[in-house]
Amino acid sequence: MASTRLRSRSLLGSSKKMLDCLDALTCAICLEVFEKPMMISCGHIYCNGCLSSYDSLSEPLCPLCRSKFSPTRRKKAIEVEKEITSSKSLCCGCEKKMSVSKLRSHQTSCSKLAKAAQSIKFTPVAKTSQSPPSNIPNRATFACPICGHRNLDTYDLVKHCNDKHSKNCSPMVCPICAAMPWGDPTLKSSNFVQHLNVRHRFEYDTYVDYSIDDEEALKAAISASLKEM
Repeated sequence: MASTRLRSRSLLGSSKKMLDCLDALTCAICLEVFEKPMMISCGHIYCNGCLSSYDSLSEPLCPLCRSKFSPTRRKKAIEVEKEITSSKSLCCGCEKKMSVSKLRSHQTSCSKLAKAAQSIKFTPVAKTSQSPPSNIPNRATFACPICGHRNLDTYDLVKHCNDKHSKNCSPMVCPICAAMPWGDPTLKSSNFVQHLNVRHRFEYDTYVDYSIDDEEALKAAISASLKEM
C-alpha cells in the first residue's frame, strides 16, 4: 500500500477536477475521506479525530510506517485540505456528483449505499469443509440512532454522541444493546446519551463470550468468583 503522503502529492496542483479514485484523500485509520487532515512528523496524514485517540499514548507509532511520533506536534495538511474542497467525486451508492468535502457526510445517510452494504453476503475465500456462517449480527460497529452516522465502534459512538448530541435527551433504542444476544430491538432508553455514558464505557467483547448460552455464562461467572475468594 503506497503511502498517503506520496499519493496525495501526485494529485495536488489542479482544481475543480473530477476524481475517480479517492485513495490519496482517504484516511488509513477510519478509511473515510479526510476530516480535518493533519500531518504527523513522518509525513503521513490522518484525520484529526483519528489522531486524537493517540493523545494518551506515550510513544505512539504511525499506523503506516510504524515510526514514532508526537501526537501534540501534528500540523494541518493544508494542501490536502485544499484538494478536498476543490475536487468532486461520485457517491458509490447513488452516483451523485458532489464536492469531496461533502462526500463523507452524504454517505452516512445515502439510502442506496446502505442498501448495497446490506446486500453483501459472506463468502469464504476458499473451499472449506465447514458451512459459511449466516445471519451473524454486527457487534463491531454501530450507527448513531440520532443522526444516522455509521461505522462507529462502541468508543466512537460514545464520543460522537457526547460531542454532537450531549443536549439530546430523547428516548432511543441503543444499537449496542440491541445487537447483543439478550438485546431487545424495541426497548428504548429514556435518555440515550446518558445510557451510553453509564452502560457503555467498555467493550462487551472484553467480558462476554457470545459462543456460550446464559446458563453456561452464569456458571463461569460463579466459578470465577469462587476462585477469587
